[in-house]
Amino acid sequence: MVKIVTAAAVCRQGKVLVARRAPGQAHQGKWEFPGGKLEPGEDEGACLERELWEELGMRGRTGIHLADSPYDYGQGRILLRAYLFNWQEGGPELRVHDKLAWAGPEALSALDFTPADLPIARRVSAYLTQSKGEGEDCPGADAPPAQSDGETREARPACEGLREEKR
Repeated sequence: MVKIVTAAAVCRQGKVLVARRAPGQAHQGKWEFPGGKLEPGEDEGACLERELWEELGMRGRTGIHLADSPYDYGQGRILLRAYLFNWQEGGPELRVHDKLAWAGPEALSALDFTPADLPIARRVSAYLTQSKGEGEDCPGADAPPAQSDGETREARPACEGLREEKR
């Protein structure tokens, strides 16, 4: 059985938020896009909104589907589904991770991502590169998410990625 896991591409002022897994966690020291496992009866948008609140103290709304990354970790298969996320209030706070960074395409390619997050990082990097100079937040982040019946909509370019900031 494949476990569905959600991930957020949070854009703010032309950068995307990434988080590093803390010591003691699986894949400690690896970077990821924040998010988490889908619970029974939960839709993907609600899952992502809950997970960002729990992990980072951020409130917002799930936007359009950005990319998928299937991965088999040996002990189980996952399907990582990434969405743009419209951050509206709170956080980001270090609640689960040990470091946060706002990263552009160059910084994304230099980070050591978990295996499932690596294809997402490539897609986000391409998204940021093609949208350079078109705005500071991501259009599509405030659009309703794709339906869970398999419908997906491509994200429109709009974030300009630039530098990494360490906390």
